[in-house]
Amino acid sequence: METNILLESGTNELELLEFFVGEKDYGINIAKVNEIMTYREVTPLPAAPDEIEGLFMPRDKIITVVDLHRVLGNSLPEGSDGLLILCEFNRLDIAFHVTSVKGIQRISWSNIEKPPTVANNSQMGISTGIAKIEGRIIIILDFEKIVSDLNSSASLDMSGIDRIESTRDTRFDTKIVIAEDSPFLNQLVVNAITDAGFHNIASFSNGLEAWNYISSFANKDNVRDYIGLVVSDIEMPQMDGHRLTKLIKSDDKLKQIPVFLFSSLIDETMKRKGESVGADDQFSKPQIASLIQAIIRRVS
Repeated sequence: METNILLESGTNELELLEFFVGEKDYGINIAKVNEIMTYREVTPLPAAPDEIEGLFMPRDKIITVVDLHRVLGNSLPEGSDGLLILCEFNRLDIAFHVTSVKGIQRISWSNIEKPPTVANNSQMGISTGIAKIEGRIIIILDFEKIVSDLNSSASLDMSGIDRIESTRDTRFDTKIVIAEDSPFLNQLVVNAITDAGFHNIASFSNGLEAWNYISSFANKDNVRDYIGLVVSDIEMPQMDGHRLTKLIKSDDKLKQIPVFLFSSLIDETMKRKGESVGADDQFSKPQIASLIQAIIRRVS
């Protein structure tokens, strides 16, 4: 999907597709969106969760349709068929059934806040951020968690973890810093890295918190003694992974810290952006085993 907005890498900005489910306002990073199309008939899947409407096949590609109205407990207005937002992330092709689309908003991650911790309702539980635009509050949904809740196999690909050499019985003293805004994925990554023998982990829910921690070591002569490696998501409130990487690699002392980007958005375009800000390696989120193998190689 072309937006005609070219974002320079590391500027801490994103393009947010604003859409409605019922009368409520939501958003998704446009980098995940391939296409928007009118709703069409789908083929139901036997024994599938109610939130999964079924399958359809535009241009010979089978795509699963998730009804966000059912996921969020909202209703499709009477007389409306809604729209389908076709997305690709974590190597999955998913269409989300929504009511309508408002448009694309350009916004800084610094203007996106973490969801309030006191809000335990289902919508906040699957939200990664709250954006305020022109007096409107837009909830940015955690689409990875939505899909994973419906199909656990669509989460991280854990295959190969048990075959990684030097796991559990080996203890690495290297400090690993993790920046991941989804509490669900953050815990999965921490657990997987811990099982691989890394027990010295500092985990943060966004790039700004991670940067405040990392930059506190900028006056150290050998910063690798304090931080061995950084693993960062790309999409995060306050500061995204590209901006975090650029700040680290622009500092004369911090730049020696390896930075691995671990995101559902890794494609050829995103790889080029990651390379332009100095990322040492990049992995798509299903590739947890590949990530851990690369960490072990880098710190051993």
